[in-house]
Parts: sequence; C-alpha cells; structure tokens
Amino acid sequence: MERAVHLSGNNDKPHSEPFEMGHNMNASLTSNLFFTPERFDSMLPIRSDLEHVERIISRELVSKHKEFTDILHHVSQYKGKRLRPALLLACAHASGLVNESHWVLGAAVELIHTASLVHDDVLDSAHMRRHLPAVHTLWGTKSAVLLGDCLFTNAFQMTSNLENNRACKVIGRSAHRICEGELLQSFHSGDMNMTEATYYDIIDGKTAEMISASCELGAAYAGASEPVIDSMASFGRNLGMAFQIADDILDLVGHENLTGKSLGTDLDQKKLTLPIIWLLQHGPESDKNKFKTLLGNGLPVQRAQVKNILSESGAIDYAKNKAEQFIASGKRDLQALAPSAYRSILHDITDQILNRSC
Repeated sequence: MERAVHLSGNNDKPHSEPFEMGHNMNASLTSNLFFTPERFDSMLPIRSDLEHVERIISRELVSKHKEFTDILHHVSQYKGKRLRPALLLACAHASGLVNESHWVLGAAVELIHTASLVHDDVLDSAHMRRHLPAVHTLWGTKSAVLLGDCLFTNAFQMTSNLENNRACKVIGRSAHRICEGELLQSFHSGDMNMTEATYYDIIDGKTAEMISASCELGAAYAGASEPVIDSMASFGRNLGMAFQIADDILDLVGHENLTGKSLGTDLDQKKLTLPIIWLLQHGPESDKNKFKTLLGNGLPVQRAQVKNILSESGAIDYAKNKAEQFIASGKRDLQALAPSAYRSILHDITDQILNRSC
C-alpha cells in the first residue's frame, strides 16, 4: 500500500485525492455514545488537533492501486471513539508542548487499533463492526488479514519518519503485546479453569498496552519528565484494563443496535471473560452447572440465559467493581499533572469508561 504523503517532507510523488475521513469532526465525535453530547464541549481544547489527526488518517488510506479503493473506503468508515488519539493529545497538552509529531502519532495509534479490529473480526467470526459489515464478510478472510497487516506496517512506517526512535520502540513493543495477548487468549479458549490473573494478562496485552502507549507517547513527545511519562503510561494502562472489562461486560449484556458490532462472540468462541471466570470460581454450584451446560452443548450460546445467570449470581457486579478499581488507580495517576483543562479532559474520559453503552 503506497502512502500518499511522505511525512519526512519528501513529498515528491503525485497522489490522488484522499478519502475525507475528517471532513466533519463534530459529527465524528458526537455520533458515538462514548463522547455524549453533554461531554462534547469538554473535548473542544483538543478538537483542532483531532482534525489534524483525521486528515493524516485520510491521506494514509489512499493507494495507487485502484483495486484497493473500495476496501480502503470501507475501513475509513470505521470511525469509532478515537479514544487513543484523544488520550495521546490530551496527555501531550497536559504535560508539555504539542507539535506535529503528536498528530502523526495520533494517526498511527488509530491505524494500529483499526488493524487490530479487522483482525479481531476474523478471529471472532464477527459480522458487524461499528454498524457496518466486517471487512472479511465482504472481501474474505485473506483480504481482511492482509489489509490489517497493511495498516500495521503503514503505522510503523509513519513513526519511523519522526526525529527520534522512541515511538518506534514503543509502537513495536505494543504491537508485540497485542499479538501476545490475542495468542494467549486463543490458547485458553474453553479453559474452564482459567484464572483471573491470566485474564488480566490477556487484556493487558490486547487492549491496555496500546492505550498505555498512546498516553506515554503523548507525554514523551511533549517533553515531559520521565516520572510524568511513567505516570501517564500507568494511567493509560489502568484506563485500558477498565475499558476492556467494560467491553467484556457489554459483550454479555449489551445491545447490538447500540454497540454497532456483533455481541456474544466471546461466548461463541468460548473465550472466558471476568464475569464468567468469577462465576466458575465463586458462583453458586447451580449457576456454574447451568453455564457449563450452555457452553458445552455445541450450540450457539443463548445470551439471554447467560445474562440472567451472570446478573443474578453477582458476577456482573463483581466485574464492574474491578473496573472501578482500575479507574480509581488511573485517577490517582493523573495527580502527577498540574491542574488544567487538559487534565480535566483525561478525568472526563476516565469517568465515561464505565458509563457507556458502546
């Protein structure tokens, strides 16, 4: 996939007009329930930076090969929460000076996230992503896997053009941890004895690592001190752990028309998440037996029955409580920052993690 813009400044090749992912930032942010209308005003301090990120993403999703036009346009519509770029930019503003490197990094972490979603949908046999058909359902598994690989490598190439190599090291580490987390999860598929510690190891890799990297890079490229950078990395990790626990709860009890993606895929793939792990280790024997029967009968799991078992046993409440503990730790990390509108944005995003329906 040829990059349409050479971020090193040697833009000596003609390129076609990009897909305009960022033409309407207001619609992009308010269309998703994570950034609810009453919260939108709190994002205004970083809105112009997010617009720069959107423009870079648009330019990166262009190829000289006309055969790629439809698939790239499709994935360009996967406009989600933009959580990672928003955190990166807010951490940058809150801890130092923002520069063009932050816009490139914001686009890079979002492309890596999008690549992981394309691959996840293949692994989970999910059919919907952000209210659209998953890539593999339209172009097949091979094309979806290769597209994800292109997005990954494109992000690496973007970071390689920055002045120092910290981004390359952090992004490389995070990509490795993402794959490691997914692989660990696959090895424990159907493992009724999986521990809570193993679950945390999995989600630390597949989700928390990249959110942590986003916050770390935002602070690092803003010239923050190493203690502040470490605090921002810790903040992102705590936020990411809480985010994934909340996501796993939604997979069990959420509504597809709100989330915009296929739900119940964890159950169908026999991936045990925190509410289920707690149920199997600490729940009433009757509930354990009911759940094992549902999971082991070889048929698609009935989410309504599972939801009732998990809700009534206290498993959902337990998982929510754990997510709240991670959120509380993340808020303590924010104390490393001086009070500012940008620290308020980070605090605001933190509060939204547990109060979302998508």
